[in-house]
Amino acid sequence: MAESSEQFHQKNPGANGSKELTGKGKGRRKLLNILLGGGVSALFAYIFYPIWRYLTPPEIPEATPSSVLAGTVDELQLNSGKIVKFGRKPVILIRTPAGEYRAFSAICTHLDCIVQYRPDYKHIWCACHNGHYDLNGINIAGPPPRPLMPYKVNIKDQKIFISKNLV
Repeated sequence: MAESSEQFHQKNPGANGSKELTGKGKGRRKLLNILLGGGVSALFAYIFYPIWRYLTPPEIPEATPSSVLAGTVDELQLNSGKIVKFGRKPVILIRTPAGEYRAFSAICTHLDCIVQYRPDYKHIWCACHNGHYDLNGINIAGPPPRPLMPYKVNIKDQKIFISKNLV
């Protein structure tokens, strides 16, 4: 006796070319999807990682000088100051009314503004929030929380050199 086609398909699901999957088929399909997804991801990484590395610059530490030439003795008058670059940071060089040379970081300790020397006040002044520093770099008025970082001043052959204060 011949089975009807309905009975045959009930005993053998998927025999008619339908997309129904048994428990084993679902696991294989899931594994295949994972492998294909991983392969596509690896391909994108293989292509785009070298491009990304080419476009991003390498991290090279900046060389900071230990000493800079700030000018000559004749350039700076009594009771005046000037800003000098020390690597990437500004330094303020001051010649006091008494004739002494002093140097400090020109970055205000309040909000990183650039300070300047005010001959009328005879001290260092930050224009951003009216911060005041004396000729020793100590904060005396306004919002600056800390003194300015001092630098060492050396004079050799009528040239002024500023170096880091190694205390």
